[in-house]
Amino acid sequence: MPHTETDNRREIAPARLPEAYLHCATLIRDQDHDRYIATLYAPEALRPPLFALYAFSHEIARVRAVVSEPLPGEVRLQWWRDLLEGQPPGEAQAHPVAAALLDTIRRYRLPVSPLTALIDARIFDLYDDPMPSLRDLEGYAGETSSALIRLACLVLAGGRDPGGAVACGHAGVAYAYAGLMRAFPWHAAEGQVYLPADILSRNGVTRDDIVRGRGGPGVLYTLKEMREITRKHLKQLASLSETIPPALQAAFLPVALVEPYLRRMEGRGYDPYRTIVTLPAWRRQWILWRAARKA
Repeated sequence: MPHTETDNRREIAPARLPEAYLHCATLIRDQDHDRYIATLYAPEALRPPLFALYAFSHEIARVRAVVSEPLPGEVRLQWWRDLLEGQPPGEAQAHPVAAALLDTIRRYRLPVSPLTALIDARIFDLYDDPMPSLRDLEGYAGETSSALIRLACLVLAGGRDPGGAVACGHAGVAYAYAGLMRAFPWHAAEGQVYLPADILSRNGVTRDDIVRGRGGPGVLYTLKEMREITRKHLKQLASLSETIPPALQAAFLPVALVEPYLRRMEGRGYDPYRTIVTLPAWRRQWILWRAARKA
């Protein structure tokens, strides 16, 4: 159900909001350029709240990188959870992403539960436990990436339910899987393993193999299987294209980059521990432009 709370505790000083929204736009431009370019295809008036959502997601995703131990990370995540669940916004006044997010929730009547679920899912990032199974990974992707696309759709629909929830699910899972495979070199170096343990085990690989930079063909087989699973979600998304109103396309545009990224992983000389899977900025912009024009 949409969040309809109008408690004065959620009011943010209007004079601070333009600066807060600008901060979010700058943050996404610098740290998540694919989503930044995709958001430029949204109506101009709706770009600031989209940037606020993406900036919130970025802040939660980077918690592990700014703490030295899991406990301080959990404290940071709890601060965000408390803020979303009704803590007076005094502290939010000094945090531009928090200020913009609370204003976006209020203006577009966004449900708070998907945002707190996103925070809860990201607790996994703070620890070095392996992802237990493909089912667990799909749940993680759904509560982070899919939920973000769904919330962006609500903003693009002016706070109304626009439909397309199933499409959001497949889009978010495909985008998350591609992103996690692209981030494999950094995660392995940090002791994080997002590849599902059940698939790794089937291919004769353990978590220790990955974090020690070994695993041989088993790692490659696992990543190949994950690419096939990702493409299944892309196929499901394509079959649901008619359920996605044109007004929502900006929320889905980044998914157009998934297949090109997957193909880069299949290129000659690909080494999951060393190859940086990316595309030139001009090509990413062209892919997004072409997808927006097709939509």
